[in-house]
Amino acid sequence: MRHTRRRILQATGVALGAGLAGCGGESGTDAAEPTATDTAEPTATDTAEPTATETPTAAVSADTALAAEWNVMRARLHDAVALGRTDNHAAAARLVGDVFARFENAGGEYGAHEGLESTSEEAYESFEGSLGDGRSAFEAGNADEAIGALDGAGEDLLSAQRERTGDAAVGVFSLFVFASRVRNVDALATAGLTDAAATVGEATLADFEEAAVHDTIESAGEEYYEAFEGGLEDAVSAAQEGDADAVHEAALSASQGVVDAAYELVPEGVAGVGHLSLMGAVGFDAEMAAGLGGRGLGLAHAAGLNGYRARVRDAVWLYEAGEPEAAAAAAQSVFQHFEGARAHEALEEASEDAYEQFEHDGLEALIEAIENGDDAGVADAAATTHDGLTTGIEALAGDAAPVLESGYFRARLGDARERYHRGEGEAAATVAEDLFARFEENEADFHETLEETSEELYHTFEEEHLTALPEAFRGGDDEAVDTHLAGATDALVEFEASAGSTPVASAAAATYMTGRAGDAGVLATLGATDRAETVASEAFEYFEAGANGFHEAVEAASEERYHSFEEALGAVRSATTGEADASDAATTFADEATAAVYAVVERGEGGGDVNAAPLVGDVFATFENARVHEALEEGDHETYETFESALSDYVSALESGEGVDAAGERFAQATRNAGFAVAGAVGDAPEISAGGGGGEGGHGGDSGDFEGGPNVVEGVPDDADHVVDMTAVAFEPAELTVSVGDTVAWSHAGGEPHSVTAYGDGLPEGASYWASGDFDSEEAAREGWENGQGYVASGQSYVHTFETAGEHGYFCIPHEAAGMEGTVVVEE
Repeated sequence: MRHTRRRILQATGVALGAGLAGCGGESGTDAAEPTATDTAEPTATDTAEPTATETPTAAVSADTALAAEWNVMRARLHDAVALGRTDNHAAAARLVGDVFARFENAGGEYGAHEGLESTSEEAYESFEGSLGDGRSAFEAGNADEAIGALDGAGEDLLSAQRERTGDAAVGVFSLFVFASRVRNVDALATAGLTDAAATVGEATLADFEEAAVHDTIESAGEEYYEAFEGGLEDAVSAAQEGDADAVHEAALSASQGVVDAAYELVPEGVAGVGHLSLMGAVGFDAEMAAGLGGRGLGLAHAAGLNGYRARVRDAVWLYEAGEPEAAAAAAQSVFQHFEGARAHEALEEASEDAYEQFEHDGLEALIEAIENGDDAGVADAAATTHDGLTTGIEALAGDAAPVLESGYFRARLGDARERYHRGEGEAAATVAEDLFARFEENEADFHETLEETSEELYHTFEEEHLTALPEAFRGGDDEAVDTHLAGATDALVEFEASAGSTPVASAAAATYMTGRAGDAGVLATLGATDRAETVASEAFEYFEAGANGFHEAVEAASEERYHSFEEALGAVRSATTGEADASDAATTFADEATAAVYAVVERGEGGGDVNAAPLVGDVFATFENARVHEALEEGDHETYETFESALSDYVSALESGEGVDAAGERFAQATRNAGFAVAGAVGDAPEISAGGGGGEGGHGGDSGDFEGGPNVVEGVPDDADHVVDMTAVAFEPAELTVSVGDTVAWSHAGGEPHSVTAYGDGLPEGASYWASGDFDSEEAAREGWENGQGYVASGQSYVHTFETAGEHGYFCIPHEAAGMEGTVVVEE
């Protein structure tokens, strides 16, 4: 039976009516579509809305294009509300944060930020405050409060649109916001969330019934009204039936009804600019859908448990090395963390048996056995703890469990390496044999999954390397040990990269790094501080080199979390040779590693299994036959070419899963500027940056929002007397001797962007301060880095000529914690 509008409203009216007045549902962020209690949008009786038979009064101009920028923001506020209403509070908070960051960066007379401030100081201040309140409320899990705040933000943008363009254009822009809300239904269904899509669709339909633009579209023509409302009803019905394909087709039909109506209501240029705003909104919908397709929190919970497996083995190692107090403390740190961990309740709910086996039969028994000096009890409890955790990981991670097992195997191979280098060949061989036995038992379905993924990798890992390790360890064959450890580890890294998404590979990488940080802590406790420092440095370098996408994923998910992670890892390295306790630092890092995985999973970065390409692909198909196509080409051919290229590239990126963020950002900017071209104001359009979003990521990679300065050049100058390579976390050579008057070029050779920054107190007397970015002090250089200055990126070099003899100490700001320091000795 077809669910008509009236039937849907009759079925849901009580619940929706209670939640949609003002801002309780999804009408709140869009004051143009008021509910019974909303007054921000003029009603049919107090606004001179144009009809199909009236001559439109709206005129197209740069103000129209500016209003379109705000319209995309209005649409994105509805994206956040949709996420909040489906309990994706963390994703909603991030989305609001991204809107805020983009707004802050939208400068220029006709940029969204300066445009709003110049239109209404009051609206500008209210908008920024409401965004901040909305984000904070989502972060606190209070969706109703957040939606109320976003309601106010939407009203601020609406009032500015009216001030700049008039009532007729505002009515059409509000219709395009409704069209974008229907496309939200499509995005949610594409992500497999058809129940959530139905909920959002029902709310949109209820809002539409009460909105002034309900009569506006009907006045444009009955066929447009029926196309939109009927398409929306069909989308809701299809979502209720779990048919995502039908939702997609219905959403396209509904939004086309709005496009066609717009051309009846306002001049062609205004309608075309409005249509482009819808295309821009759909581009962000694809980003939202891809994010929702990431792995669930079960993966992050399982990653935390996987880290515990590695840490418990470190406790056993300390016990066997004659350090029972340190061993007990290591085991207790796991217990203490678990008691307050997000995985605690999740494990208990997923498998009560696994929970009891891990916490009570295993971990508590392990601590007791260590304290009692019970060797057999320690071995038994460690095995029980491992088994309980493994069962929990399988329950929580599902088909990602084999990849997590691979990360654990890499951590254990690291244990074996360290024990061998300490002269414990038998202990190392026992570790390898234990891994072989678990592999043969198909623990966590690892054996079969590896074999199914790649028979070549399977043979390389097991038959060529793992089986050869026990003999190499026992025989003291250093060359064979190094060969087989490297071969086995490389095979696992390749498996993790090919068998899982970025969040899954990140979870495995986090386990490996937790294990290596733990090894550094153990080694430092045992007095092997030099080796401990090396292990910690290698872990840092592994992360800086990418760590199977973990580095980029953490940075994209949360800049704050990214910096905390790197600082904690750097602290492990510092503690190995300093006064701090390296074991404590390793424990702190383990907590940060787990938190980083949660950040990656909750963001869904790189994600997941959703193919959002069709959402944008249909934008391309629609554009080719749209009236705005010709208007854009005639308005400015270069802008037209840029738009088509950006749209095509975005579709390709979504299909391949590579470079999605950069392609999405370029499309957003190209769509914005296309509006100015159609409005006949291409000269007023903001500049398109080289790439990178307006969001919360750092200044790394190819973001394009940083600069080097006057002394940062492309390539390496031919007249450079010396060249220092900047690898992931090191200057090579770290110490260089030159003569007065010599020119040194520091060339970016790997990793993220670097800085070359002299220590303020590390220069010879009389020497002028020097640094990439041409700053006059270390403090200014550090501040400049935070503002995107002084960066030396891939393909670039920093160049400096030394005029003062003596020792010049310098460092890399982002990698200082990793020990990226250098010295230039200048001789007369």
